[in-house]
Amino acid sequence: MKYCSECGQAVSKKIPEGDDRLRYICTSCDTIHYQNPRVIVGTLPVYGEQVLLCKRAIEPRKGFWTLPAGFMENGETTLEGAARESWEEARATLTHENLYRLFDLPYINQVYMFYLADLVDGSFSAGPESLDVKLYDEADIPWDEIAFAVVADTLREYFEDRKKGVFPIRISSTEPVRHK
Repeated sequence: MKYCSECGQAVSKKIPEGDDRLRYICTSCDTIHYQNPRVIVGTLPVYGEQVLLCKRAIEPRKGFWTLPAGFMENGETTLEGAARESWEEARATLTHENLYRLFDLPYINQVYMFYLADLVDGSFSAGPESLDVKLYDEADIPWDEIAFAVVADTLREYFEDRKKGVFPIRISSTEPVRHK
């Protein structure tokens, strides 16, 4: 950040009084510009014994499979954002949504939240951010083509939990993963 979004003047990095972190502060109007983590919301849509995956039409990881998810927007709840992303990416209408998985990724300043949900009527189609959308049985998941580690972890945990018939809310922090 170089310039203040309030007045357009230069900013500098300082620790504001009463704070303990470096922040961008306007040298003219003293506005403090906080930079906070981004929240990514999505769903793990289930239809019978299958899960719905989307093949990404955008970077990062274009052409790889993922769960429908994206950045939460201002003015919406995490569930509203997850439902919106599921519609935008997979034209999926969902029901029985329950928070299932939360990942803290401090190394990229992001938080991921996935809701476990039922796909209504098994109907879906590719939205503008998806090249393809498909229901997969556990045995057919394209594990080598999963876009993100958090998605692979969520899917593996779901299949384990399904065998037990219990779906606890899981929370963890993750470290960087190097893609091939």
